[in-house]
Amino acid sequence: MIVRPALLALMLAAGSVAAGDLTVTVSDIRVQTGQLKIAVIGSAEGWEGKAKPAAVDAAPAAGTQATFRFADLPPGAYAVQVMHDENDNGKLDTNFVGMPIEGYGFSNNPPVMRKPTWDEARFELTADGATLVVHLR
Repeated sequence: MIVRPALLALMLAAGSVAAGDLTVTVSDIRVQTGQLKIAVIGSAEGWEGKAKPAAVDAAPAAGTQATFRFADLPPGAYAVQVMHDENDNGKLDTNFVGMPIEGYGFSNNPPVMRKPTWDEARFELTADGATLVVHLR
């Protein structure tokens, strides 16, 4: 069988799905110590900690905002969670009643006093990409 270049290109394009880039700006950083840790979650199971994130990154806190870019993510539903580990101890510290005392935030910035549900934080990433702003609390 002879495969012509145009036909080969069409076959390859049909078998691939365009990927999108996600840009997340984290704002309202209160202190310039520690690490900003961000996770891009690709399923409700992942949101509940039962599957690995689609992507993760971390950067030192410097300034009042930081921008993270995640390239070539498959289109679909995602949610983002951010933690500012101000003292670099690897966890989100809380007070005696369990309220976080370090910065945290989620995609869609839902106005809830608990971890939002998957549906409250989820957004659709298309092949055109997406840009989000997550405000730290």
